[in-house]
Amino acid sequence: MSSSAITRATMHESLVEPTHVPAKTSEVIMETDRAETVAWLQAILKEYEGPLLRYAQRITKDLDLARDVVQETFLRVCRQDRAALDGHLARWLFRVCRNRALDVQRKEQRMSVATDLDLHTLPSSTGPTEQLELRETNSRLLLLLERLPSTQQEVIRLKFQNDMKYREIAEITGQSVSNVGFLLHTGLKRLRDMMKHDN
Repeated sequence: MSSSAITRATMHESLVEPTHVPAKTSEVIMETDRAETVAWLQAILKEYEGPLLRYAQRITKDLDLARDVVQETFLRVCRQDRAALDGHLARWLFRVCRNRALDVQRKEQRMSVATDLDLHTLPSSTGPTEQLELRETNSRLLLLLERLPSTQQEVIRLKFQNDMKYREIAEITGQSVSNVGFLLHTGLKRLRDMMKHDN
């Protein structure tokens, strides 16, 4: 069974059935609420599972550990009030995922190398030669990115792989907005310098 199926099954099991329903009207309302909640959770899973998995894998350096982290993140969503997450769901998910991944990393101390070249981001209009060149450039960038300090790696990945705004990155990482900007600036400058000297 895939990690997606396991996560979905676990999420559905975590929705607790009401122990007592006083009237048929209440039963209909509760069943409707439950169906809406399940649909909401499925939509979240579809949208965020991939990005969170890549993010957790970069921190843990281990795909299986990353899957566990993402599964726990979604289980925590099941215990949250939907209204409380309205307007900042992505930030909440990434913050919970990050905290759990850092906990796992500290416990496991794994140092295996993970790759996450996202080939579907390549422009579809480019020909085979251009796509090959883009893949090679992306591969080089990912290898060079590994040589940056972890704080710079993290903000660059959140910004460019997950399309986060500075304020969202600040909330996820616990950095100030100005420090996020500084880390991005210095990290990207260092990457450009390394690309020049790597040729």
